Amino acid sequence: MGSGGGILVVGPSWVGDMVMAQTLFKVLKIQRPAEPIDVIAPSWSQPLLERMPEVRKALDLPIGHGELKVSLRRRLGRELSARDYRQAIVLPNSLKSALIPFFAHIETRTGWRGEMRYGLLNDVRVLDKSRYPLMIERFAALAYPPDSALPSPLPWPHLIANLENQNSALAAFSLDCQRPLLALCPGAEFGPSKRWPEHYYAAVATEMVRRGWQVWLFGSANDRAVTQAITAAMPSDAAAHCRDLAGSTHLAQAIDLLALADAVVSNDSGLMHIAAALARPLVVIYGSTSPGFTPPLAEHASVLSIPVDCGPCFKRECPLGHMKCMHGVTPESVLDALSALVEATQR
Repeated sequence: MGSGGGILVVGPSWVGDMVMAQTLFKVLKIQRPAEPIDVIAPSWSQPLLERMPEVRKALDLPIGHGELKVSLRRRLGRELSARDYRQAIVLPNSLKSALIPFFAHIETRTGWRGEMRYGLLNDVRVLDKSRYPLMIERFAALAYPPDSALPSPLPWPHLIANLENQNSALAAFSLDCQRPLLALCPGAEFGPSKRWPEHYYAAVATEMVRRGWQVWLFGSANDRAVTQAITAAMPSDAAAHCRDLAGSTHLAQAIDLLALADAVVSNDSGLMHIAAALARPLVVIYGSTSPGFTPPLAEHASVLSIPVDCGPCFKRECPLGHMKCMHGVTPESVLDALSALVEATQR
């Protein structure tokens, strides 16, 4: 049965990018409030999309990152054609990401030029990176005619925590909020060049426990070695107030538990963007990447980085092996930034 119009968005494949895509959903909803927005994306993204009130439905894209699978994309497109979408907006720049809207015969198919997608897209935009330097600007610009001036300010992402799921997660992991909560997000799927050293995280966690706080560590199963190294580097009395949740929580639980944090320290990662969208006071350490493209979009956020001759290099691993950009950001500077944020939010 058709939906009688609406907008289909082909979502990105990274957590942080999906969070920032909410800016597009917000401006679309401002311009066309009566038109529903559906997002087709990998199944992991459903908890994020469910916490974005602008999105009507998250549609599962059962295709792995980088897989072509033309026949499956054709079948999905034909199934979606019954929904009668008026427009598709394709956020990834790959050719394969434009196939489903094409097979669905959606009237207007919008996206940046990217890989050779002429014909698949019929509203092809040429990106002027100097005009739209931020990722949220590049996403939001696809909601407007080509080369439009964007509203200023653009709406930031804002996730709505699920309180029922939050309470269930607290019970499942035997957690409580009797002490102020510092959340640490020390992983980074991109690679080690974006990870602040584990012993620095341990120093921050130990000092915050000394000040009467508790610490929860967040991350995926891939981050367990990092989080375990942090707790191992802490004195036993401090580690007793530290809970390592990496790899134990699924994304929905991580989102709703992060919403309880009184402060967050993070690398430039997907969890950082989630914490920002939950409006948590946030300290972010940047190394190989730059806040000039994907900054934390939160009122109470402090960005820490140091200038180095070789950066930002945007490499997954330090090409020179010294990691000066990360090692130069000291635990003391992070603790000072945390103190300032906590004081500002308590006024």
